[in-house]
Amino acid sequence: MPENKSVGMTRKLAGFTVNTDASKIQAHIFDHAKIAFMDWLGVALAGKDEPLVHKLLKYAELLGGMEQATVLGHGLKKTVTQAALINGAASHALDYDDTLAFFMGHPSVTLFPGLLSLSEWKKKNGRDFLTSYIIGLKVGITVAACAGAEHYAVGWHATSTIGHLASAAACSRLLGLDEQQAVYALGIAGTQSSGLKRVFGTMCKPFHAGRASEAGVMAALLARDGFTSAEDILEGPNGFFQAMKGSVREDVLSTLGQAWGIEHIAQKYHASCHFTHSPIEAALAIFQKEALSIKNIKSINVCTSDTALTAADKTDAHTGLEGKFSIPYCVANALVRGNTGLHAFQDKMVADPEIKSLMSKISVHPDQEMQGMESRVEIETVEGQVSSVFKNIFNEIPELDSKREKISAKFLDLSEPVLGDNKTQELMQALMSVEKIEAMNALVEMI
Repeated sequence: MPENKSVGMTRKLAGFTVNTDASKIQAHIFDHAKIAFMDWLGVALAGKDEPLVHKLLKYAELLGGMEQATVLGHGLKKTVTQAALINGAASHALDYDDTLAFFMGHPSVTLFPGLLSLSEWKKKNGRDFLTSYIIGLKVGITVAACAGAEHYAVGWHATSTIGHLASAAACSRLLGLDEQQAVYALGIAGTQSSGLKRVFGTMCKPFHAGRASEAGVMAALLARDGFTSAEDILEGPNGFFQAMKGSVREDVLSTLGQAWGIEHIAQKYHASCHFTHSPIEAALAIFQKEALSIKNIKSINVCTSDTALTAADKTDAHTGLEGKFSIPYCVANALVRGNTGLHAFQDKMVADPEIKSLMSKISVHPDQEMQGMESRVEIETVEGQVSSVFKNIFNEIPELDSKREKISAKFLDLSEPVLGDNKTQELMQALMSVEKIEAMNALVEMI
């Protein structure tokens, strides 16, 4: 059993959730939240017609229920929990959404779906919507830091496990729960918290994001009605940390309200698992600097962390979805085509003989000295020239203004095919000032 260094971590997080003064959150933190929301909305709209989304829609139709919140891009409403589930899964279906190392996963796909569904249903304003996201994100970061890298290493998909708790905190804040209710909400979410990395490359990985969103909504609604749970779900005997690795860290808890972590969110500019991005960038850097041609490549050696290889572990790929988790495919595709967007991850693109030929020359190896996103790529030409580049894309996160520009371009690219040019431009302007929206259902009606 892990050492419990602090009594009441669950209650401390609940108190932080409900008592934080939004006026004390700096303006640039809200700016980062708006960029994250724009990015999330773009990938959610782009993922609306993925097969797993239609299966979840059929599941929701089978269950029926009240029309409370919108399923994005489909012009229909489902229950608030069903909408959170479907929109959450849609936004992670393409694996094109943001990542945060401190969260050990993908935060926005676990937070925005539930918050948007609740905000539409209860006509919450944009300021409260963003505040709830910021606070839920910090709760997730705090739990993840205490859970530690071993939590992810043993097989838990932190996007789901940590996401359940972050979503519950965010939804508790949005619904105005008191501290005791927020304690229960964390307990209700914590006992549901699950998700295994074994399902990567299947429909269940994006399902995890949807379930975390759905569970957070459910936990907050039940807790508001007095539904009880353990009051020490994180630190207590047989609780989250004992069962799923980790322990209370007072140094982490001391950052509550002092540091937010949101500025470290890394948005994606390649439509694949984030662990493939450093190898892609390193290979492209060599290819471009040395002015190489595909036919002159003898071999490509990729060294990366054990953590990366537990996620992006597909040595071959037979479907577009598997391609997103294959370092050899992602590197080969980037060098052959130069297009690493959604188009590259179709089944027919993965089956391309030219890509398969280059993949056969790519080997991937673990390096015990590397951590997280770190990768080194070495390319040898047929003439015997060897070039090597090290990359860690988490050390290259753009500054706020540059990030806003990049995500605006990405949003246009993803949303115009769904909404058309005029509506996309109108929506983007609204997203730039979402904190001024009096009722978020008005924003949803624009989509």
